[in-house]
Amino acid sequence: MLELATGSGLAMAAGVNAWIPLLLLGLLSRFSDLLTLPSGWGWLENPWVMAILAVLLVLEMTADKIPALDSVNDVVQTVVRPTAGGIAFGAGAASETVTVQDPEAFVAGGEWVTVVIGIVLALVVHAAKAGGRVITNTVSGGTAAPVMSTVEDVAAVGVSFLGITLPFLMIPVLVLFAIGLWMIVRGVRKHRRMKQIDEAYGAAA
Repeated sequence: MLELATGSGLAMAAGVNAWIPLLLLGLLSRFSDLLTLPSGWGWLENPWVMAILAVLLVLEMTADKIPALDSVNDVVQTVVRPTAGGIAFGAGAASETVTVQDPEAFVAGGEWVTVVIGIVLALVVHAAKAGGRVITNTVSGGTAAPVMSTVEDVAAVGVSFLGITLPFLMIPVLVLFAIGLWMIVRGVRKHRRMKQIDEAYGAAA
């Protein structure tokens, strides 16, 4: 279902950066023909809302590129990103886009379901991002934070656009994400085992 793919792309982007997909939804709905938000989500294209989202986006993008502060930001965003993912999935799945012409057939009578799906998907992506950042910060001493953050921001914009304009391509993206998540989980477990071994050797010495 294209509506599901559109919502998935936006929710995944929100798991990386809470404000990119929400701001993109508002901008595209207000200034382009690529997307039309349903009445219940029309507030996203309000100029004041978009201005607030833009400010929050700048703040998060800045904090996420500063070593140590990026980890604190990830902790704070544990609530924010899943919430944004729920909103993005619900709004995206219920919107008429260039590929989705009848979103009501998908969300009729179960709007809350799309929000819950978005929350869960964004939470999983957020956890993967935070876990991956711990690994890269440990290996690089924090110097990789600006590069990783920039790559993540670009990916969030790209996945959001992909979900809206070419939702069928979200299938391979979801597969690649599942593989990447598995690799991150393995990396985190390996890091914990190495830390435990180091602590054991330290205690023995």
